[in-house]
Amino acid sequence: MKIQPVKVAIVGCGVISEAYLKAMTTKFKILEVVGCYDLRPELAQAKAEKYGIKALTMAEIVADDSIEIVVNLTTPAVHYSVSKQLLEAGKNVYTEKVLSVELEHARELVEIADRKGLALGAAPDTFLGSAIQTARYVVDSGLLGDITSCYCAFTRDSEILNRAFPFTARPGGGIGFDVGIYSITALLSILGPVKEVSGVVRTRNPEKPDYSLEKFGEVFQVECENLMAGLLQFERGTVGTILFDSNSIFLMPEKPSLVVAGTLGVMHMADPNQFGGDVRVILKGNGEPFLMQQSHAFSDESRGLGVADMAWALRTGRKHRASKEMAYHALEVLHGIVKSSATRSNQVMQSTFERALAIPRGHTGLGYFHFIDEMGLAQ
Repeated sequence: MKIQPVKVAIVGCGVISEAYLKAMTTKFKILEVVGCYDLRPELAQAKAEKYGIKALTMAEIVADDSIEIVVNLTTPAVHYSVSKQLLEAGKNVYTEKVLSVELEHARELVEIADRKGLALGAAPDTFLGSAIQTARYVVDSGLLGDITSCYCAFTRDSEILNRAFPFTARPGGGIGFDVGIYSITALLSILGPVKEVSGVVRTRNPEKPDYSLEKFGEVFQVECENLMAGLLQFERGTVGTILFDSNSIFLMPEKPSLVVAGTLGVMHMADPNQFGGDVRVILKGNGEPFLMQQSHAFSDESRGLGVADMAWALRTGRKHRASKEMAYHALEVLHGIVKSSATRSNQVMQSTFERALAIPRGHTGLGYFHFIDEMGLAQ
């Protein structure tokens, strides 16, 4: 039986849209990208011409009943308003991270999706890539024994980012919410829900000089965190620590630390901002790490993999993996750390989620994209 592709439109044609459009128009037969919209019509027109789609207005996207999924690639500050408008119009929505800046807004989006029976998902979908799926396979296999602890650490230089991408100086664009969310989502996808958090959040030196030609010598304000440290207590008993610091240096390529430790071994994971990368394991009694063979596909840039998975879920009647429940829980973890820092108290999580099914093992490489799309096995 031939399965009809799912028509998709994009809202927001900024930098990240390039990766999404490239992958969604070439890798996933289940997706048919039909159009895009941006507040800057010339930007939408340029993307439309490059990828052979239409430049649409928001009204046209909302009114077109054939468009089943809308991908929200706007800046974090407007994720809520854009996603709400689309959900209220009856569209399934997949949004760039985070689900929303404010937790209560994210809760409202989840409630709207539940009430209307719509799919709502959120990035990052890198946890569906070969590296994190391989890491999950290692943990689920029992190779590391009982998982006792985990940690992640990451540095960036906000002096560069705040000027190049102004949203990174605004709420939702800080080191925790914009970048730490990759590590947190990776850990949640492997270890499951968190039950309690504590932490310290700071905005160091919030006044920054502007070196642009238009505003040279003026000062702008950093309105979000540039330092976040936290302690995570998982429901399964694992204890984890995080440290995200954008007052440091920008390594190229970036080299975050993401480690899971168990009673029988330790696993060093790849950059969770990437789909692929090395997964190295050191087992008890053997001091030398070994490189795990990638057990899953999607090792190259595959932004939109979560959208393709949502599309297959719509066609087959299953749950999609980059779920609103996990996205909301990840956001609550971040907000819990912020609240803990403000109140100097531990924060008990009010939400939970069920770990999604792992991506099926099997074929790897480009052939696997077609294998999944033609056979419908990404379930």
